[in-house]
Amino acid sequence: MNETKPVTAAPAAPHTPPARPAAGPERTGRQRAAELLQRQGVLAVLLIVVIAASFIYPTFASLDNARGVTTQASFLAVVALGMTMVIITGGIDLSVGSVFALGGVLAAWGSQYGILVALLLPLVVCGGIGLLNGLLIARGNMAPFIITLATLLGARGLLLALTDEGSTTYLVAKDSAFGELGQGSVWGFGYPLVIALVLFGAGGLVLQRTSFGQTLFAVGGSSDAATLMGLPVARTKILVYTLSGLLAGLAGALNAARLSSGVTIVGVGMELDAISAVVIGGTLLIGGAGSISGTLWGVLLLAVIQNLINQIGSLNSSYQSVVSGGFLIVVVVAQRYLARSRRST
Repeated sequence: MNETKPVTAAPAAPHTPPARPAAGPERTGRQRAAELLQRQGVLAVLLIVVIAASFIYPTFASLDNARGVTTQASFLAVVALGMTMVIITGGIDLSVGSVFALGGVLAAWGSQYGILVALLLPLVVCGGIGLLNGLLIARGNMAPFIITLATLLGARGLLLALTDEGSTTYLVAKDSAFGELGQGSVWGFGYPLVIALVLFGAGGLVLQRTSFGQTLFAVGGSSDAATLMGLPVARTKILVYTLSGLLAGLAGALNAARLSSGVTIVGVGMELDAISAVVIGGTLLIGGAGSISGTLWGVLLLAVIQNLINQIGSLNSSYQSVVSGGFLIVVVVAQRYLARSRRST
């Protein structure tokens, strides 16, 4: 009879956790570096340009020049703030230049009735244009490019109708409260700059600390996915276009108060400057990514470039468009490369 010997199990090998790939931490570092460069690379460029210009042109580093540059940039900054939120949702607003000019004319006309009318009239009308953009885009499922191009033409046409084809210029009394809003200052820095900084601070908090801000990123990342998640996609788009119109109208009103008149020729091409500042600041044109601070640095970079061209003296303002276009091409190419780097890691 065969005996069956008990089989003794071999001692279990001690458990060792699977080793992490050596390249893991490196990939994380590259991803973070690419994201940081995309968001704040424009700040590094701005600092380099400012430092270099301060050595080359002594007058550039003066306090008076800094006050002039920042105050002049504040109007574009307010417009670009609204554009940032629109682009983050994957949209575009080409009407802001004409709305800016219309807001200035309405504010100048309304200033004869007091500061409240001078501010509320452009906000109501320009906000209404933004609301119309949002409704047609969000509810009508129409292309933002076409709709805002149409309101660009419509706002410019309304502006010309109100001013008799530009032959009538409405003036703002310099000693009025509304005129003081555009020409007054705090420690030498104009009220428009203070207002722009307050708006940017509020915009940054809304974008990063509220559910509405996170909804903007979600809508820009994928509108269909945001809808499946139950997010109010249509309402969000309506709000951002309305906000863009409001801010463009406010910027136009502040500009009219500073110039003491509702100038009809301002705002031409301003929508392209605003888009350039937003994209240079790291916001993706396809939507889903961007920052308020990046837009601020982008606006300041464009303003510094313009000021440097003025410092040189032998160049006219058209060179700003050449330099701004060059920066825009470099930034778009860099964004595409950084996006690929982040996906590959």
